Amino acid sequence: MAYERDNIRSLEPYVPGEQPDLDTELQVVKLNTNENPYPPAAAVLETLRHVDGERLRRYPSAPARRFRETAARIHGLSADSVIATNGGDELLRLAVTVFCDPDGANHGGPGLAKPENKRVGVGISVPSYSLVEVLAQIHGTRLTEVPLDEDFSLPDDFGDRLNRARVQLALVVNPQAPSGRLEPLEKLSSMAEQFDGVVVIDEAYVDFATHDALPLLKPDRRLGRPSGLDNVLILRSMSKGYSLAGLRFGYGLGHPDLIAALDKARDSYNTGVLAQLAATTALEHRQDAARTWQRVIEQRERLESELAARGYTLMPSQANFLLATPPPVGPDAAVIYETLKRKGLLVRYFDRERLCDKLRITIGTAQQVDKLLEVLDDERGGK
Repeated sequence: MAYERDNIRSLEPYVPGEQPDLDTELQVVKLNTNENPYPPAAAVLETLRHVDGERLRRYPSAPARRFRETAARIHGLSADSVIATNGGDELLRLAVTVFCDPDGANHGGPGLAKPENKRVGVGISVPSYSLVEVLAQIHGTRLTEVPLDEDFSLPDDFGDRLNRARVQLALVVNPQAPSGRLEPLEKLSSMAEQFDGVVVIDEAYVDFATHDALPLLKPDRRLGRPSGLDNVLILRSMSKGYSLAGLRFGYGLGHPDLIAALDKARDSYNTGVLAQLAATTALEHRQDAARTWQRVIEQRERLESELAARGYTLMPSQANFLLATPPPVGPDAAVIYETLKRKGLLVRYFDRERLCDKLRITIGTAQQVDKLLEVLDDERGGK
């Protein structure tokens, strides 16, 4: 007998990139899940080595106070503008839970009738991070999809279209996944000001980009804005730039009222002692992480040039990956994906509209990039 709700019964769960078994992991070149190929700062590992049993015996700080204060100082915000989460994915789940009504209920409270013309659900650009589709279905809220332009840029009328669809929550991934495209700050600002709901800007990959959206949370004299936008929530992750994907730690930045609403709905102890200590230390030593960001950027530019010389078409990327379309003559993306896998190299293939002719390739170390190019050349008989 099935006891789950109908929307769970029909749910197609999110499928993450392949993770090799621990006994084979060292033999595989992993260029499929956008991990930083370099280790975390030495200070992070040293912090973890000094954790004793007493720290583990006790519950952690429920609000992750020290982390929030550290993040606030680094980003020039107040601590009540920061929330710590169990990875960036938890922040997305919280945003859908807190700001979107299930089934478009929009009830004002017990015994109150459903108001007319109220907003419903979450709006995203597509293709994008497919976990959001899953979160919307789990919550039982409506999903509105707006296709990206042909060059994978965000449509200029994205906010207006979501307004017309009466959407409550808008999600923009910037740099965009899976293309790596970075939208101008002015475009994000205009969209957020147009949209009559909460805007989540997912900046999981922003450490590899030339700019971020933090100015939207602050006064802008140039635009005549005396205070930051109170409907913008910025997602940050420790997984990519800080080499802590195994830790599961993310955080959100936004107006204190948005953060307070999210705080009501998070688990009481949603981040553990080890995660809080490591994430705080990583932020305190971000200059060490920044050196790895530069190395990744250098290899991204190198791989982009090398693939272009081999006939690939590439999206301009400001992330730690490239979205590459193989040459029209030769094996297609699906065949190349399988070939690389047999040779011990994992890249990401999406069997979805607008992506099925492309490969998303995480930027690795110089040696890993060498190996990738070597295998590609072997399969096509050299350049």
